[in-house]
Amino acid sequence: MNILLVTDSYPPEIRSASHLMLELAEELNHRGHQVTVITTWPEYNLDQDQAQKSFNELEVEGNITVIRVRTLPHHNVNYIVRALAQLLMPVQFLLKLRKHRIRPDACVVYSPPLPLALVGSWLARKGVRSLLNVQDLFPQNAIDLGILTNPLQIRFFRALERYAYRTADIVTVHSEGNRRMLVAQNPDVAPRLRILHNWVDIDHHSLDEQGGNAPGSQRVAVDFRQKWAIQRKFVAVFAGVMGPSQYLDLILTIAGRMRAQKDFLFLLVGDGKEKERLQKLAREQGLDNVQFEGFVSRDVYPDLLAACSIGLVCLSPQNQTPVVPGKILGHMAAGLPVAAFLHTASDGHALILEAQCGVSANSADIDACAAALQALIARSDAFASIGQSGKRYATEHFSKQVCVSQLEEMLTSAR
Repeated sequence: MNILLVTDSYPPEIRSASHLMLELAEELNHRGHQVTVITTWPEYNLDQDQAQKSFNELEVEGNITVIRVRTLPHHNVNYIVRALAQLLMPVQFLLKLRKHRIRPDACVVYSPPLPLALVGSWLARKGVRSLLNVQDLFPQNAIDLGILTNPLQIRFFRALERYAYRTADIVTVHSEGNRRMLVAQNPDVAPRLRILHNWVDIDHHSLDEQGGNAPGSQRVAVDFRQKWAIQRKFVAVFAGVMGPSQYLDLILTIAGRMRAQKDFLFLLVGDGKEKERLQKLAREQGLDNVQFEGFVSRDVYPDLLAACSIGLVCLSPQNQTPVVPGKILGHMAAGLPVAAFLHTASDGHALILEAQCGVSANSADIDACAAALQALIARSDAFASIGQSGKRYATEHFSKQVCVSQLEEMLTSAR
């Protein structure tokens, strides 16, 4: 099949979404499909090497055709500019698909941003099988976070959401809680709604599979403890976008309570709208147990996790959708114990409990979060077994081979 992947984020951008779509593209290509990815121009969340690289509008990367589209700024800008950029995106994407004469048999649209679903809606009118992969329940999450408050805007995006679901052949969500919430808000979508767990490339996160500095390996491992002069015995890492949704003030609050534990470091790796404010707050509070660093590339991300003791995941308690952050799966695949602070509605709590891969707590309860992390630290002698439990669970349920097989079946039986 000729399969089109539609996403606003793709490598070299460093985001959970970009890694997810790369892994999907690679696996579909490995299975003999002709894969085209259409995405935005790489401008955000880049490591230093990639920031200096030049790109062409159309490139072939590992037998995958990638079309990059210059759009209005859509990250690290105010919400009005971001909304305008997202609403223009589907038109720009469709014009580029027409320019390059891309005629897919099927398309997979990653949402958010929700307006990209209109690319799938348009192609469906041409007989293209359309699968909408819903990660965040927009506009509900924006309403919960107080980003969307205007009743007219809410009605507009609710109408767009209903149209997107109605015009897709298949709509997927990544957990049972998301399925229940979506059906409660949009009952008509139920016949087309499926659960498709987010996938993770287990081999990529396994240093023994990658080889590192082993003879014959093409990948050079990075010792992040040496590179960043990390002397602490235990390191809890958060790596990713630092925005309002991530609620990293909670991590700084916990770090303040644990400053007496001189062998423990909170390592915050990445960038985003909140980073400068968080750095200033950490300086003002004298948090010498918090260290900030910039983004690292996907290639060396497994080395970063290997240098750490605990993988941190944090989401604002205002985000009341049942989202399961992709970081949890990455930590599980790397065999890293997880400490997740999430809204009580998140399906991440049940996942961590079932996989026996760490601890979780309600992100609205600071005392509970601090206690959960301390309880995990108290089991430091079992970190290896806790991590391996998570890795086994991820391999069985979330490997890209398992999940992409399910997606393939959905595409072929969509109509």
